[in-house]
Amino acid sequence: MKNRFWKCASVVLAAALAVPAPSWALGYTQTKYPIVLVHGLLGFDNIGPVEYFYGIPSSLRSGGATVYTTSVSAANSTEVRGEQLLLQVKQIIAATRLEKVNLIGHSHGGPTSRYVASVRPDLIASVSSVAGVNKGSKVADIALGLVPGVTSTLANAVASLLSFLSGSGGLPQNGRAALTSLSTAGTAAFNARHPAGLPTTACGEGAYVVNGVHYFSWSGGKSWTNALDALDPIFLLTGAAIGEKNDGLVASCKSHLGRTIRDDYGMNHADEVNQLIGIVNLFETSPVTVFRQQANRLQALGL
Repeated sequence: MKNRFWKCASVVLAAALAVPAPSWALGYTQTKYPIVLVHGLLGFDNIGPVEYFYGIPSSLRSGGATVYTTSVSAANSTEVRGEQLLLQVKQIIAATRLEKVNLIGHSHGGPTSRYVASVRPDLIASVSSVAGVNKGSKVADIALGLVPGVTSTLANAVASLLSFLSGSGGLPQNGRAALTSLSTAGTAAFNARHPAGLPTTACGEGAYVVNGVHYFSWSGGKSWTNALDALDPIFLLTGAAIGEKNDGLVASCKSHLGRTIRDDYGMNHADEVNQLIGIVNLFETSPVTVFRQQANRLQALGL
C-alpha cells in the first residue's frame, strides 16, 4: 500500500514539475543573464515618469529579472547607435560580473542590437527583435524622398529635444543617417555585413542560433488598435503607404529574425512597447505579458 502511495505521489510531482509556471509566479522572468532594453528611432530611456518601454522594466523585475534600459542616439546610423550600445553592454557586464547579456530591441533597436551581436557575439546570449526594421521600411524610403533635408532636419530637432528631456543630450543626432539606415537600400547594405539570424526567404524564419547567439522576433500586424490613442491616426496613415500587413511603420514579414514568435499581434508600432502610456488594444495580449513570456522563454533555454 505504501509503495503504491509513493508511486502515485511521484507521478503527481513529476506532472506538476512538467507544467510551466504561471506568468505571475515568483522567478517567472528570472534569466541567467541581464535583460538589456534598446529603444528605437526617436526613442529614449525615460522622460520623467514616462518610460519608452512603458511599465515593462518593473514588470520584468517583479518576476526576478535583472533589467537595464540603455540610451543611444535617438536618430543616427545603426553603426553609430551600435557602438554606443556596445559600450553600455561592456559596462553592464563589468557591473554584474556576468559574461553576457540578453538584448531586446524595438524598431531601430533591433538592427542596433544585431550590430553588437555581430561584432561581439561573445558578449551576447540572445537578441530579441521587436518589430525590428530588419529589411527596411517603406516609410523611411518615402521620408528620404521628400523635400531634401526637411525630414532629416525635423528628425534632428525632435531627437535633440527628446535626448535633452531624457538627460542624454550629449549624444550625437543625425536624422538623415537614421533614415538611410532604416531604408530598404540602407538595411540591405547593413544586412550584407551583418546577416546573422536573417531569413533567406521572403517571410520565413532565420537561423535560431548563430555564433552562440540566440535570435528571436515578434511584431504587430495592425495600425489602428485603440480610438483613445493619439498615435493611432498617424500609424493608420503611414501604414496605408506600406501596402502589406504592417504595424503602421514596419511590414510584418520584414520584421522577421531568427525564431519568429508571432508577426500578427493586434498591436501597432507603439503598442509593442506599451505606448502611448499603456493605451493599447484591449482585445489583445498585453505587450507587458509578451515581454514577460519572452523572458521566461530565455530562462527555459538557460539564458
